[in-house]
Amino acid sequence: MELTKFGHACVRLEKDGRRLVIDPGGLTDPEALEGADAVLVTHEHFDHFSEEVLRRAAAERPGLRIWTNSSVAEQLDGIGTQVVTTGEGDAFSAAGFDIRVHGTWHAVLHPDIPRIPNIGFMVDDALFHPGDALTVPSTPVDTLLLPVHAPWSTIGDLIDYVREVAPRDAYAVHDGALNNVGTAVVSGLLGERGPGIPARYRHLTAGASVTID
Repeated sequence: MELTKFGHACVRLEKDGRRLVIDPGGLTDPEALEGADAVLVTHEHFDHFSEEVLRRAAAERPGLRIWTNSSVAEQLDGIGTQVVTTGEGDAFSAAGFDIRVHGTWHAVLHPDIPRIPNIGFMVDDALFHPGDALTVPSTPVDTLLLPVHAPWSTIGDLIDYVREVAPRDAYAVHDGALNNVGTAVVSGLLGERGPGIPARYRHLTAGASVTID
């Protein structure tokens, strides 16, 4: 499959002429949804989910299907069968991709801030997008989409997470608030200047694509 990085936490996967988009939020160029056959949304935060953009995409493409958790599905009420509610342990096919759902909750921001639902998506038993959580799937991960900058994690958390998941490759996502200096610091600590992780770490610029095998 081909992976294309879009703004912040959004990626588009393409295989056999089909397009699957994950987390097209408010920091994502709407072109990420052009030609999309299916969308996966991990949770309701604006940087992962845009109600306006998804409603418009659903209206323009009646065949588009959106899989997400119950809280996001409620906000998309009225779209009908184009929205499918899913959760931990579910497995389904979306635009020809095999999907398994892992995780239940968003990472803890602070004990005084209520947690919201968050689900991660394993695609074709190979690529995992955790959303806003450091969920460890129950099955091996070849390619991990790693949320590298968030108010709920530290670089130490990321190193330990990659070590536990032990993917072959880790690609940076959730980096929309990082400037060039921050990106370089994270890349160094997850790369040659860090304590070591069992993965090849890469940072993709918006619009860049790679082949995932």
